Amino acid sequence: MSDIAAYAGNADAFPVLRKWNFFNHAGVCPIPQVAADALRKFADEAAGGAYLATTWYPDLDKLKALAAKIINADRGEIALVKNTSEGISIVANGLDWQWGDRIVTTAVEYPANVYPWMEVVRSRGAKLVMVPEERAADGSRVVPLEKILKEAADPRTRIVSLSHVEFASGQRHDVAKIGAFCRANKKLLNVDAIQSIGALPVDVRAMRIDYLSADGHKWMLGPEGAGIFYCRRELIERTRPLMVGAMNVIDALAYGSYDYTLRPDAGRFECGSTSLASFLSLKASLELIDSIGIGPIAERIKLLTERLVVGLARKGYEIVSPRTGEQWSGIVSFSSMRHRHEDIFRTLRREHQTEVALREGRLRASPHFYNTEAQIDRLIELLPAH
Repeated sequence: MSDIAAYAGNADAFPVLRKWNFFNHAGVCPIPQVAADALRKFADEAAGGAYLATTWYPDLDKLKALAAKIINADRGEIALVKNTSEGISIVANGLDWQWGDRIVTTAVEYPANVYPWMEVVRSRGAKLVMVPEERAADGSRVVPLEKILKEAADPRTRIVSLSHVEFASGQRHDVAKIGAFCRANKKLLNVDAIQSIGALPVDVRAMRIDYLSADGHKWMLGPEGAGIFYCRRELIERTRPLMVGAMNVIDALAYGSYDYTLRPDAGRFECGSTSLASFLSLKASLELIDSIGIGPIAERIKLLTERLVVGLARKGYEIVSPRTGEQWSGIVSFSSMRHRHEDIFRTLRREHQTEVALREGRLRASPHFYNTEAQIDRLIELLPAH
């Protein structure tokens, strides 16, 4: 495994460090040098002879195997998708709905995990139940586990669909407990893991996840438009493809022999040509992440975010993100009662080359493993005091 310390502040590996103090990996990440090199390699090969003498298509299979390893799935349970929305839409459109079926989620989800279910409500007569966020005793914002489980227990609940980590608060849900409850009570569990894969451990077996989707452009350090979709093997044949084209079938290369038999693995959810360049770049990023290990990466992110939380609290900011137990994540959302968040955001970006985000009326910082303690300290220093 690679030494994680070798990447902290390493501008050769992460060129963004030459220009920015970048703390928005929960938004759109800067890709590492290896991912940029993969894009250039693809461009050179595409210009010099297209697919001839390349490893493009075997490399896509390696990407699936690598993604499966990182989330403890089988390679045949992984499909390549454009984004998280596509993966969630496969689930929303691929199930046989009955009038009155309930879909349980939270009221603070990213829209990719809301609108597909609203369409099911509109077109199939289902009911969408959204559990609200509450203010905890320590001032953080959480969606209580017991209230999610209460709604999941309703006899008409068909599926629970939630983010592993909420995009605005940074709350990490106890997916393992929710998954165990769902499996024991014959409910389905769908997880939006875009804010966790690449930063935190994700184990679809231990967590009893049925479906999972994640684009690669956040913590996986890939480009936009390249994501993964997981479908538990037992559910593959019970889940209809979102789109059907030339590649969903068992013998896709027999172009003149029409046999509409869908593939028995997650490849049935892939309908045609894909963005090779983006996926080859994502493969390079995931190889880097895998060489370090999710465990060390998570430890590093916790160290950095804890340092940030302590500094913010000392300076008078309210910490919105829960940090106790296993609820912490790579997202630190915080608020000022004295200063306009928009002014802070603009000043950091324009005058100090420091990038955070504005989400749901809060400031949000999301450092990755290659950020440095000095960068964290500089961010705290730049924030106006209370």
